[in-house]
Amino acid sequence: MIQTVDFFTPIVDDPYMFGQIAAANSLSDVWAMGGEPAVALNIVGFPNCLDPAILGDILAGGAAKVKEAGAVLVGGHSVQDDEPKYGLCVSGFVHPDKIFKNYGCRPGDILVLTKQIGSGIVNTAIKAKMASPAAVREAQTVMASLNKLGKQVVEKYDVSACTDITGFGLLGHCVEMAFASEVTFELKVKDIAYLEDAVDYAKMGLVPAGAYKNRGYSMKHVEAGAVEEHFLDLFYDPQTSGGLLISVSAEHLEEMMADFQAAHLDTKVSVIGKVAEKSNKLIRLF
Repeated sequence: MIQTVDFFTPIVDDPYMFGQIAAANSLSDVWAMGGEPAVALNIVGFPNCLDPAILGDILAGGAAKVKEAGAVLVGGHSVQDDEPKYGLCVSGFVHPDKIFKNYGCRPGDILVLTKQIGSGIVNTAIKAKMASPAAVREAQTVMASLNKLGKQVVEKYDVSACTDITGFGLLGHCVEMAFASEVTFELKVKDIAYLEDAVDYAKMGLVPAGAYKNRGYSMKHVEAGAVEEHFLDLFYDPQTSGGLLISVSAEHLEEMMADFQAAHLDTKVSVIGKVAEKSNKLIRLF
């Protein structure tokens, strides 16, 4: 049995979309462990000064994602709060022999990421009223997308490790996985998929504070070489409802990528690097 819980404050203005994104984020940990969600409970904080219809839209968005996930929403709990908060407590199941761990990467494995990165930077641009409509649409689509299909594609392959990319950013989670696996990740900057306009916004300095906190935590483990500063900001950018980072045997890569294409995900899947023998740094960027 897998048990997980997550909730946060609104990151978009539309209540229904906020409910979808928060629910997708809460459900993600179950798929990141190789399981399937079964039961969910709402977790709600809501101010009494706001229209209850807003809360209704948030809950409707969340319920739609729970249904899409194949789980059942059985209730929840709400409290009065100074600002809206929403998320889920999710229970799921996985066969003990099929659990995805966030360690165990093998030298020679290929690293695959199932969503674009840059949601924190795009959301910062949205708050500054500088984001393009295309960037807003893509970011919301990616954040609300479930990791269900991604997990179902990879579960039949030789996956040595898996995690979902969330608040610690891509490099934060890579450091965690590489450290636990006693290996080094070699990542190719230009091969990683980025959200629409995210690179441009990073160049403009529209970077959330969390990215700098993430950098301070793990930069000592990273050999950045000549990688430009704005790419480092993107790698440390805290992600909301990010994709699955998968370490898989190289011999299965071509077939797996064909399966991703056939699955018609509404996100971009990218091969971001490979696993090497452990060196003096956990991450090398190229």
